Amino acid sequence: MAFAPRGPEASFFQVLDQHRASLLAALRKGGGEPAGGGTHLATSSEVLASIENVIQDIITSLARNEAPAFTIDNRSSWENIKFEDSVGLHMVSHCTTRKIKSDSAKSVKTFALILKILSMIYKLVQSNTYATKRDIYYTDSQLFGNQTVVDNIINDISCMLKVPRRSLHILSTSKGLIAGNLRYIEEDGTQVTCACATAVAVPSNIQGIRNLITDAKFLLIVEKDATFQRLLDDNFCTKMSPCIMVTGKGVPDLNTRLLVKKLWDTFHIPIFTLVDADPHGIEIMCIYKYGSMAMSFEAHNLTVPAIRWLGLLPSDIKRLNIPKGTLIPLTKQDQMKLDSILKRPYITCQPFWRKEMEIMADSKMKAEIQALTFLSSDYLSRVYLPNKLKFGGWI
Repeated sequence: MAFAPRGPEASFFQVLDQHRASLLAALRKGGGEPAGGGTHLATSSEVLASIENVIQDIITSLARNEAPAFTIDNRSSWENIKFEDSVGLHMVSHCTTRKIKSDSAKSVKTFALILKILSMIYKLVQSNTYATKRDIYYTDSQLFGNQTVVDNIINDISCMLKVPRRSLHILSTSKGLIAGNLRYIEEDGTQVTCACATAVAVPSNIQGIRNLITDAKFLLIVEKDATFQRLLDDNFCTKMSPCIMVTGKGVPDLNTRLLVKKLWDTFHIPIFTLVDADPHGIEIMCIYKYGSMAMSFEAHNLTVPAIRWLGLLPSDIKRLNIPKGTLIPLTKQDQMKLDSILKRPYITCQPFWRKEMEIMADSKMKAEIQALTFLSSDYLSRVYLPNKLKFGGWI
């Protein structure tokens, strides 16, 4: 079904269409999505049974006069993570674990908090109700201390039970935005029509959205909200229609990543990232494409390895004669982050990415997307992005 308004002539999208054809050919050659590719959600009965098994183990330990402990896969060790180009970073099947012991002064509080949140999850699943991570934190904010403690425990429980987090009936508040040629129906029946001129919030229950409709030629992930809003103000979506634009407002939340994954799985349209030419921007792009160490246990549900780097490329800085006065020196933390990314396993299959990062490392300078405004206030939306999309300027 067509959307209005229409953008460039069909010939503008010729290279994009060719790119999509190559992505589809690669999918067919690889036998479609990788095994387990982001579709299986545990049923309520499976989740309840998993929690009951954990509690049964605790009861058995107590009956034997032993101190109960939770055994959790170690999510913070590269030893437990492998890289596959078709999946991204995901946990190996037999990985090292850590124990949360009930008889250790160091971990007894964490043990108790895991037990408490397990109990809350059990009630949520049993009653078919949902809560946000924030809701859980505020049930006893003094006990939990801060939101990060709750977030980490929920991820540990998800990893321990081998269950996607949304199957635990815990939702996270979305911070992302979406605009462009897309329609869908939310779980409660609300019909959402995204527009090219204004953005709507990414839904908090991606699992529940259905009847997605789009004729978009591409999806553009924008790192920062300020750049996203500027593109909206410049009518970029309208001029490039049909397209979709998404921002996670920096490091993406789970829902924004789930939405990007769902759009890829549903439509298989080219997806590009627009990030600052700095280590932080590259890190954010890597999270969308290959995932993160912390969430590697759920990689199949979150990663989109087909994502391409559209800009801002470090090589663009010299090519466009962006003056040095608009560049920013790399900090020590930037250099450490850059070194860390260059050592990651996925960089070996991304020689063009490596070359761009080496350009940054050699120059010891970084650039924000806003540096393009030196050329003209609307250079990004009027010249830079259209040319990149028309002539295939992505890597």
